[in-house]
Amino acid sequence: MKFSSFSEMLELAQTLPKSKLSVAAAGDETVLESVKMAVDKGLIEPILVGNRERIKEAGEKIGFDIRDEWIIHADSLEEAAREAVKKVSSREADLIMKGMIETSIFMKAVLHPEFGLRTGKILSHLGAYDIPGFNRIIFMTDGGINIAPDLEEKAGILQNAIDALISLGIQEPRCAVLSTVELVNPKIPSTLEASTLAKMAQRGQIKGGVVEGPLALDNAINEEAARHKGLDGPVAGKADLLLVPDIEAGNIFGKTIIFCARGTMAGTVLGAAAPIVMTSRADTPYGKLCSIAISALMGKGL
Repeated sequence: MKFSSFSEMLELAQTLPKSKLSVAAAGDETVLESVKMAVDKGLIEPILVGNRERIKEAGEKIGFDIRDEWIIHADSLEEAAREAVKKVSSREADLIMKGMIETSIFMKAVLHPEFGLRTGKILSHLGAYDIPGFNRIIFMTDGGINIAPDLEEKAGILQNAIDALISLGIQEPRCAVLSTVELVNPKIPSTLEASTLAKMAQRGQIKGGVVEGPLALDNAINEEAARHKGLDGPVAGKADLLLVPDIEAGNIFGKTIIFCARGTMAGTVLGAAAPIVMTSRADTPYGKLCSIAISALMGKGL
């Protein structure tokens, strides 16, 4: 299964049973706007954790009729994070979303040794990009969590992303490990790591996807550019997933897509016991909705 747009993902998500979404510190209009959209489309049943009065007040401002049974009152941000995480670890919720709360407080609860969502895997961010004029959704990792991952960490990040794409119904995702060039150059460390990751996949150390690298961005996603460079492998020009060298490259790539190419981004955090919806205030309500939808699809494990 391949997706050409977020609208296709939303349509598929609407055909599946509702997911229960636990929202930490939900008393914010921008957070609740995306939750409302997901409720209206029948994607989720919300569990809104935070200050009851703030949640009600923010809901009224955006015309969101919030049921009392959806709210779990918390007196502090720390309590909101703990209670939201506990709903997932106890399997009373399927997904968790970061609301209006500092990432450090939220992640402290997610990683709590008693009730947290640790699995032993590295936590990593997966971005999905719906780009005008492009024929498919492009996925990218990790432009949001790991700053400068080493080879072992990159293998874990890549495995997380491959597993996530498979859960979306994308069988044997084509994965490009990016650098500045498509040839191994000892002076460019990312080309050496890319080549090693490709070899690790060939030998079964990274499973489920077809991995090629190093590849430059153009010959990873554009078939004409790949042909021009004489690249005819199964990934060149046809990549579903891009593994970037570090967080700087991923951040620049993502913001270029959004602000220059007018694309839409959705994202989720992988490696925990459930998908984690972590959006930015700069994300559009539609992008946040798509983040919830993709996380819900991953949680269903198509």
